[in-house]
Amino acid sequence: MEPFITHKGKVAGMDRTNVDTDQIIPKQFLKSIERVGFGKYLFFDWRFTSEGTPELGFELNRPENAEATILVVNENFGCGSSREHAPWALQDYGFKVIIAPSFADIFYNNCLKNGLLPIVVDKEDVEYFLKEATSPNYECTVSLEKQTIADSNGFTREFTVNSYWKEMLLNGWDEIDKTLSYEQKIDEYERKMGGM
Repeated sequence: MEPFITHKGKVAGMDRTNVDTDQIIPKQFLKSIERVGFGKYLFFDWRFTSEGTPELGFELNRPENAEATILVVNENFGCGSSREHAPWALQDYGFKVIIAPSFADIFYNNCLKNGLLPIVVDKEDVEYFLKEATSPNYECTVSLEKQTIADSNGFTREFTVNSYWKEMLLNGWDEIDKTLSYEQKIDEYERKMGGM
C-alpha cells in the first residue's frame, strides 16, 4: 500500500444514512478477488438507470463531484455484509478518505486494512461538509500526521484514529508488513530457542 500522510482533494457529499455494502458494490459484481476494477460498479444501482445510462440525480454523477477523492456521508455507512470489495470499489473509483458521523464496524476496519482512511466526525461537521460540497471545487486537506481536516474557509477539525492503524497507514503497511518489521526480533528469538 502507499503511505497515507496528507491528502488534499475535492469533496463529494452523499447525504444518505444506512448505506449498506450491497449498495456500495452490488453482489453480482463480486466475481474477482483482485482489488482493482470495482470502481466502475460503485453504487451501480444508484449511478445508473435500468437502461445503463447515468442517473442524473445521483450525487456522484453531478458535475461538481467529478474527480472527488473525499466522500462525506451520513450515519452507519457500510452496514450490511462484511464484503471487503466495498472499500476496494471506493478506492478504485478514486476515493482516499470517507468522512461520516458513524461507520459499521467491519466496514471501518476493512477500510483501514486496505489503506482507505475512514474519519468519524460530529453530525454538525458532516452537515457543514455536505453543504460546502455542493459548491464546485470544494476541497479539504486531511493530515493523518496531525489528525486534522481543514478547508480554505478556515474550518479545521481534529479527528481520532487508533495509534496502531495510524502507524500502519503512515508507513503504507499491511499486517504482513507489520509482522516483517519485527523480523530481526523474530530471528533473534528463533536463534535463542534453537540454541536451547
